Amino acid sequence: MSNKSDLSKKLALFPLTTEAEANAHLYIGGCDVIELIEEYGTPLYVFDEVTIRARCQEFRNAFSELYADTLIIYASKAFLNQALAVIINEEELGLDIVSGGELSIAKAACFPSEKIYFHGNNKTLDELRLAINSRIGRIVVDNLHELELLNRLAREANVRQDILLRLNPGVDPHTHRYTTTGILDSKFGFPIVTAQAEAAVARAMSMHNVNLIGLHFHLGSPIDDVSPYQVAIDIVLHFAKEMNRKYSLLLNEFSPGGGFPVRYTQDSSVLSIADYAQAILSKLVSTVDEMGLPRPRCVIEPGRSIVAQAGVALYTVGAIKEIPGIRKYVAINGGMGDNIRPALYEAKYEAVVANKLDNEALDKVTIAGRYCESGDVLVRDAIIPSIADGDILAIPVSGAYCIPMSSNYNSVPRPGIIMVKDRKARLIRRRESYQDIMRLDVV
Repeated sequence: MSNKSDLSKKLALFPLTTEAEANAHLYIGGCDVIELIEEYGTPLYVFDEVTIRARCQEFRNAFSELYADTLIIYASKAFLNQALAVIINEEELGLDIVSGGELSIAKAACFPSEKIYFHGNNKTLDELRLAINSRIGRIVVDNLHELELLNRLAREANVRQDILLRLNPGVDPHTHRYTTTGILDSKFGFPIVTAQAEAAVARAMSMHNVNLIGLHFHLGSPIDDVSPYQVAIDIVLHFAKEMNRKYSLLLNEFSPGGGFPVRYTQDSSVLSIADYAQAILSKLVSTVDEMGLPRPRCVIEPGRSIVAQAGVALYTVGAIKEIPGIRKYVAINGGMGDNIRPALYEAKYEAVVANKLDNEALDKVTIAGRYCESGDVLVRDAIIPSIADGDILAIPVSGAYCIPMSSNYNSVPRPGIIMVKDRKARLIRRRESYQDIMRLDVV
């Protein structure tokens, strides 16, 4: 395979506005990434606004064209800050949060409270109280403890809180064991097969300060097949009909969650958003119509698939260690502190040398991080041009989960984040300093 063809395939993983310019530099959003790091330093995360908005619109169009009463809500655990919350709101999506911190970011960005859904398997008393006082749209209840606590807090606040119940349909989507959430042996949701889901419906319907308006499930992530969704939809909708017969439950909202995959490597492939929309909505419509149920609002929860491709991580090369006949290590000034996914999930990535795009890629290297762990490796056996200290490595599809799961391991400051569009860059989170790391210390 030619170097040009190989580079083209790698660049297809980058944001939509990515270009390889005549100076052999990588450009994103019309910005030369080498000039960006001269201003902002590395490690640096670059987000492309055009790609984020395009993905929001793709989800909205793919689902609403087939089923008008669809609400797309962005799963903010993939990555959230105030600048991104503003874009999500402008693109008319709702927000799926899982903590008081994410709710506080949404509030600071003036995100419409009625379009916020609060998920999570162990929401605290303070978080639930904050959610109620903020008048958020929906709380997705995960267990009986939360249901009782929420009803009490809502009574004290003199409100009737709209809720969905998170069900566990017992469907295995065959993802990584750490990201599978819809099987019976899971900390998430009310299992249907054990009758605990029915007990939750009965209890919720008897309460005065919660209003059960729908059912939710989430099978895991990333799910590279439509059939698990269809199987789970069938199970949950038949459960809904039985609950309507027994307890007069009206299914006004129905959510099959998210979990849509993205391409991380040049040899990977995924179904289109339109494929998932067709499979999910056709099953939803045919099943409710067959059972004689009113068609509910459908709530879809993409996270990774909105922001992953939009984000690129930039690092500076430092030490290079070659073990003859074994391996060549290229060390960068980031690693598992800002992207723990390879160490945690065995996630795979590609890499390009952002300042040498026209050089032939002949060198096989392992890109290792700077942290004191042998597992701190971002890319194994990457094929890149001959590299030297000071070169810039760019790793695409870094927009989801890298930043939210980052840490100050080894007391290393977390990287800055910029947003690019139309040849302009703006800082949306500054780089941490050593003073930031120590700011909460008490001596």
